Amino acid sequence: MLRWSLGFLVLALISAILGFSGIAGAAAGIAQILFFVFIALVLLSFVLPVIKKPNA
Repeated sequence: MLRWSLGFLVLALISAILGFSGIAGAAAGIAQILFFVFIALVLLSFVLPVIKKPNA
């Protein structure tokens, strides 16, 4: 699950660079939306293992 989290974090950072810096031009709006989607996925992948922790 940590591998997924790191992957989503990298994708979020790439979309942030493209969306918030204006490099992407016409696709800046899409990159900004993808940034928030990937940040939500990062947070979800960090929280789910804590919630699903087996009772030992």
